[in-house]
Amino acid sequence: MTGPQFDLAIIGAGIVGLATAMALGQKRPNLKLVVLEKEGEVAAHQTGNNSGVIHAGLYYKPGSLKAQMVVEGARLMVQFCQEHALPYELCGKVVVATSEEEIPRLEELHRRGTANGVQGLRRISAAEIQELEPHTAGVAGLWSPNTGIVDYKAVSRTYAQIIEQAGGQLRLNTRVTAIAPRAGELVLHTADGAVTARAVVNCAGLHSDRVARMTGSTQGLRIIPFRGEYYELSPESRRLVRGLIYPVPDPRFPFLGVHFTKRISGAVEAGPNAVIAFAREGYKKTDIRLDNLLELAAFPGFWIMSLRHWQMGLGEMVRSWNKRAFVKALQRLMPELKMGDVKPGGAGIRAQALDRQGRLLDDFCFLEAPHAVHVLNAPSPAATASIVIGRAIADKALAVFDL
Repeated sequence: MTGPQFDLAIIGAGIVGLATAMALGQKRPNLKLVVLEKEGEVAAHQTGNNSGVIHAGLYYKPGSLKAQMVVEGARLMVQFCQEHALPYELCGKVVVATSEEEIPRLEELHRRGTANGVQGLRRISAAEIQELEPHTAGVAGLWSPNTGIVDYKAVSRTYAQIIEQAGGQLRLNTRVTAIAPRAGELVLHTADGAVTARAVVNCAGLHSDRVARMTGSTQGLRIIPFRGEYYELSPESRRLVRGLIYPVPDPRFPFLGVHFTKRISGAVEAGPNAVIAFAREGYKKTDIRLDNLLELAAFPGFWIMSLRHWQMGLGEMVRSWNKRAFVKALQRLMPELKMGDVKPGGAGIRAQALDRQGRLLDDFCFLEAPHAVHVLNAPSPAATASIVIGRAIADKALAVFDL
């Protein structure tokens, strides 16, 4: 009886899956490795539709996985871009308190960032906000000079090249439909036939809970898809933004609020909001899948979350359908912004894990299971921290699976 085709199969060619494969290839060059991706390109979903920010690390609870991984991840991301001639810019970010009531939360961000080892972070006055971002208004601010921007799709393509140069395989248009154990290996069924591997790393993002259930592992979590919709500043209005301008986030939610983001292309995005999508890949408001709706309805945590946060959800829905309401939220940061300054932009989907008690997971979540490691929650700042996350998952896989 022949052995498995591969030592390890990674499901999902987003930035985390690719970073894991890249790290494995570097740590164990002779490993027989394959990355299976259902789309025809890498970074097709969360990675390719995010805002492209290199996060410095000021938001995350000290001691959390996010806090432990993001500061070093940002340093390594900049180093990677330098080594591979990928464009990036450390344009800096201003977090703006627009009322006195927000100042204690701003101070908490400063404390967290300092505890996490963020370099150059400092409190700034209303006048200093205007020096950095002349069209932004606030009562106090926080300046993070080492926050930057990059094209994560370009980064992901470079990861993929490194994987293939090291002998790993990347199979696009290969959707995993079922996983079955067999005599010390796993059989991954796809439309193009079966793939066998000694172990699996599940980096399927928006479908990570479904892939986990294929192996009998869920940990009581469900992925809730949140659509983030953007507006884009018109070319003549881009002058209003020099770098990144963020509000003080609401600590009850793992979202950062609508903000202004300079892109590496020169464009400027405004957003995103955060509305529940009725399809795992529902980038348009009209995208609805009945199986997704039934899946949400059958999960008790969804109803608990909805009842607990209905006011926030209603506000996000209003901003989704009403441009004036969206612009009004942006005007808290930039009072002179006009309706004509913005036009509809793109959208992204965030894979957010929810537990049965209705709690949105605020940290990365990696679950070990027989012959598998499941990445069940890796939203922002996972792209920034991808090299560190990839190395951590690689170490875990090599140790747990004895590869």
